[in-house]
Amino acid sequence: MFAKRAAAALTAAGALALAGCGSPAALDRQAALTGISDGTQAAVVRGWGPVVAGDEFNYSGRPDPTKWKVYDGPGHGGKGIRSPKAWAVGGGVATVSGDAAGTTGGMSAKFAQQRFGRWEARMRTNARDTQYHPVVMLWPNNNKSPTCAEIDYAEGTADTTKIKFNLHHACRGPNFQTRAERSIDTTQWHNYAVEWTPAGITGYLDGSVWFSDTNPAHQPTVGMHQSVQLDWFPNGNPTKPSQMQVDWIRVYK
Repeated sequence: MFAKRAAAALTAAGALALAGCGSPAALDRQAALTGISDGTQAAVVRGWGPVVAGDEFNYSGRPDPTKWKVYDGPGHGGKGIRSPKAWAVGGGVATVSGDAAGTTGGMSAKFAQQRFGRWEARMRTNARDTQYHPVVMLWPNNNKSPTCAEIDYAEGTADTTKIKFNLHHACRGPNFQTRAERSIDTTQWHNYAVEWTPAGITGYLDGSVWFSDTNPAHQPTVGMHQSVQLDWFPNGNPTKPSQMQVDWIRVYK
């Protein structure tokens, strides 16, 4: 249904590039030679209908400024730097790179800033350093939420063999979030989705449900929007340059 016009595929050369042995330009060249399918999507399996917003990343350069606000300032928790130069779009994907010094990137969507809806993203990483954590998430509009709402519908941590869904529903205390966890190879393309309705929040991994929370007290009380980040969590050890790629992000009613 959604044939990707110029997405990147992993070959031996592409794998070396993703592992940090190639530049974004090299990734672009490899992407131009090969293609991938869109995989199993929650939107198709669940019949979500037409795309109403998002980004196919079918252009080259920096992320589209009409769609994205790219971060330029301190990194997560004040560690490292989030730089616009960490981003490159080409070959049908957006690539964010983190270097050995903790200079990395993030961006938030100007589109679909709303309460309720459905979001889906196709994402992969390289064989990343444990100190670089990829996250595809919904974040409160205007950075304000009385309950510190945050919906991390795909988040990697120091355990690079796993991916997590984290729903933050309180600002503090022992029970501030509900979560799910799966063992997965994040160096392969996977589709991550979140469905947010008045009935609750559901997470999908390659079209299958892997998270559900129907507690009304856990619902965000403000509008949310898409954010994409490669966050640096330094632990005192040398950091290996790492990358995260997003093939597309699509929003549905």
